[in-house]
Amino acid sequence: MNDKQEKGAMQVDVTLVRELAALLDDTNLTEIEVEDGDRKIRVARKAGGMAPVYAAPAPVAAAPVAAAPVAATAEPALPAGTLVRSPIVGTAYLSAEPGAAPFARIGSQVSAGETVLIVEAMKVMNAIPAPSSGTVKAVLVDNGQPVEYDQPLIVIE
Repeated sequence: MNDKQEKGAMQVDVTLVRELAALLDDTNLTEIEVEDGDRKIRVARKAGGMAPVYAAPAPVAAAPVAAAPVAATAEPALPAGTLVRSPIVGTAYLSAEPGAAPFARIGSQVSAGETVLIVEAMKVMNAIPAPSSGTVKAVLVDNGQPVEYDQPLIVIE
């Protein structure tokens, strides 16, 4: 054992930190944290790059933190067509304001670039455009429903 290990110096699983950083990039999250007993690793991204990695001190005899296996989730069968997915985590709104007509209804015609719903995130209203022209086949969310990144919202055929 070297002097640093004998004095209880923190040991960081660099492979896990890199996997967490890659997960941030893949999911467009800004922060992720894993915890195993007394050991905690947090990776956060600042606007324009990665933030420093902070880790709570781990006991000298602590086992390495293993990444939790990602459970495979089957997406329910969706109607054929082009999916409009949420680009961010937020709250979906089907109309511009309460009581107003929805942007898109099942059976309505939409043009490419036309707003089909709004996703509000951190008090900012983000208009979500139709990626292609066509007929709305399904609206997969309710007005005011929380949505996740990449969640299917509308199907256009």
